[in-house]
Amino acid sequence: MLSKKTILFVGSLAFLLFSCGISKSIHHQAITANYNATPPVVVKSGFNHFSAGANFLLKNNQNLWELYTEGDPLERGLNMGALTDSLLKKQERVFFTKIIKLVPSKRRQEFLRAFLKWYNRKLYLNVPEEFKTEIFGVSEYTSAEFNKIAPPYLRALYLHGAHDIGHALQDLALVGCSSFAAWGDKSEDGSLILGRNFDFYAGDEFAQDKIVLFSKPKTGIPFMTVAWPGMIGAVSGMNLQGLTVTINASKSKIPLVAKTPISLLTREILQYASTIEEAVAIAKKRSVFVSETIMIGSAKDKKAILIEIAPDKLSVFEVPNSNQLVCSNHFQSDAYKNDTRNKYQITYSHSQYRFDKLTELLNQNPKINPTIAASILRNREGVNHTVLGNGNEKALNQLLAHHGVIFKPEQRLVWVSSNPYQLGELVCYDLNAIFNTKQNPITTTTLSTERLNIPKDPFVDSEEFANYEQFRKEDQKMDVFIKTKTDLPDNFEKNYQSLNPEYWLGYFKLGVYYFNQKKYAAAKVYFEKAMTKEITTLLSKQEVEEYLRTIKKKAHDSSN
Repeated sequence: MLSKKTILFVGSLAFLLFSCGISKSIHHQAITANYNATPPVVVKSGFNHFSAGANFLLKNNQNLWELYTEGDPLERGLNMGALTDSLLKKQERVFFTKIIKLVPSKRRQEFLRAFLKWYNRKLYLNVPEEFKTEIFGVSEYTSAEFNKIAPPYLRALYLHGAHDIGHALQDLALVGCSSFAAWGDKSEDGSLILGRNFDFYAGDEFAQDKIVLFSKPKTGIPFMTVAWPGMIGAVSGMNLQGLTVTINASKSKIPLVAKTPISLLTREILQYASTIEEAVAIAKKRSVFVSETIMIGSAKDKKAILIEIAPDKLSVFEVPNSNQLVCSNHFQSDAYKNDTRNKYQITYSHSQYRFDKLTELLNQNPKINPTIAASILRNREGVNHTVLGNGNEKALNQLLAHHGVIFKPEQRLVWVSSNPYQLGELVCYDLNAIFNTKQNPITTTTLSTERLNIPKDPFVDSEEFANYEQFRKEDQKMDVFIKTKTDLPDNFEKNYQSLNPEYWLGYFKLGVYYFNQKKYAAAKVYFEKAMTKEITTLLSKQEVEEYLRTIKKKAHDSSN
């Protein structure tokens, strides 16, 4: 029997869902009339090489997938879905399997499904019709395996807001992206150059199949983005007019309803803006539901700016009296100077630390070129050469990035990192060569301009990197030992520390393990060791200090 409380809750939820427009949302359909709905015929032209008319997908020597699509919105979506079919199904499986692991309870899964339908009830009203049609085309090739969550089209639409929802509800902004721009006397050749790390981590499998998308829409400007299967939005991209977009999350309040996903706003900017003024005008038209910084680089304006956007305001930040711009995960404009959440972000996260490190590296390298930009994105040190330990989120290179990217907008050149993280070879693409040909791009070989590639980071071949990769595996085991209070295997403790000896978190977890075992003397040793390392955030440092105070109190109580 259900309790009265449960019945009341379920009844209230049902009323809430259907009285707030949920019915219209779940029955919404994308516009497909007057578009070419002919299903693409995919031809396998070689190993890891597929084509459908003028559209194609191939994997290059660096294991990046290169996808080219063109035509009207439905044609682009259908071709993306058809060409990436197996990759799309795999990506969905990876994402939703992770959700199921996080929420194993069937009852909670049902609640999550109901919540998503309610939360996304106005999402369809805030996405341009063109993009909904394109998403519909992609969704025709998604798996039926997850139809219980939502029908394919709605599920694909929801997934484009997943970054924003996770950002808002779980504060994923604390895993932070870093970006910078230089031009004029700060650039080696005087032209604009930008670099960014996209530190979005949803598991190793999620980052395996990176897609470099080249899209030639029937309306608007041809563009490229770095994405994953099924993603039509833009987190990093450049168009043929030399306008670039990258996004950095900032501290957000929890919104009551989903509106325009930030990646679809930046996609709209890429497709329809050629100047900073046009980009800002598009941003002002849309209502977002999380706080985000959009770095805009412009070949025509020969500089970069930040659009700092939140659900309740928008501000444009231009760096005063300087030819370099730095961005991490807090706002910089006067409009947010007294914002409580922004102040909290600066004080308690690692955003300011990475901002300072970027500034330090730009000052140490007065003339930025693509090779120097790559070295900045790959930097693992703290301010003033402080040793952080590998994987520390204070580093610009946190060893978890989905990708790193470098833009030279005036030359229409972009470099995209290959695995692992942003350490692999940076592959160069020339948008002029790709889009300004009279015929379709050559589809039998890579679209990259290989002679301009930037070599992989030598760190990849080091013993230290191999140790870090092993540390990540042992760290997952450590989490299980803490949760289950299982005895540590012989030599585990010593080996675990030795694999990443400068990283505070390993010592902290051993401290927590022994604290939970009520072995306070051993716990105290590890917490004190953690305090000698560079702890990621002020909140984490305060947590270590609280453990030490508790241990001291217990020692005092036991002696009396």
